Amino acid sequence: MIVIDSTLVSEELLETRFHCDLGKCHGECCVQGDAGAPLDASEIPILEEVYDDVKPYMAEKGIAAVDKQGVAVQDNHGEWVTPLVENKECAFVVFEKGIAICAIEKAFRDGKVTFRKPVSCHLYPVRITRSGVYDHLNYHEWDICKPALSCGKKKGMPVFRFVKDALIRKYGEDWYGRLEWAADNYKG
Repeated sequence: MIVIDSTLVSEELLETRFHCDLGKCHGECCVQGDAGAPLDASEIPILEEVYDDVKPYMAEKGIAAVDKQGVAVQDNHGEWVTPLVENKECAFVVFEKGIAICAIEKAFRDGKVTFRKPVSCHLYPVRITRSGVYDHLNYHEWDICKPALSCGKKKGMPVFRFVKDALIRKYGEDWYGRLEWAADNYKG
């Protein structure tokens, strides 16, 4: 593990090569699973605030799910997550040419909202678990991401660089700079 402030970063983030290949995986990480995207409690009021601006980008089924369940629900472990449509895709997913796209991010890219999407989505395949005062950053391996591993190898892209913007969003430029330094000096 690499220790930076109150984070413990798994070496897998430096060693594993990863780059999403939506042409092959079709955004399945937004569709499969037993719960929606993990949410920080601070993101719930933001989702409530931006919902009306995101709604025009959403599928009717997603709107119905949010209208019924709210922008956040608690999963089986009592954690906050995005609601699902019929226990499948995230309510904020819209499909374009068979690829799952985030309606929140579409609204963000169009300048309608300043919230890009939940940080857990932005960070994927990095998952954060909290233990005591530390955030543990780990690579989440999932079969549906095999195309991303192949693409990452071809591009020589380590996981931590693939999610650079999300890590900076979560921990700041200085923190990310120290992670870069650690990666440059990592001996494996």
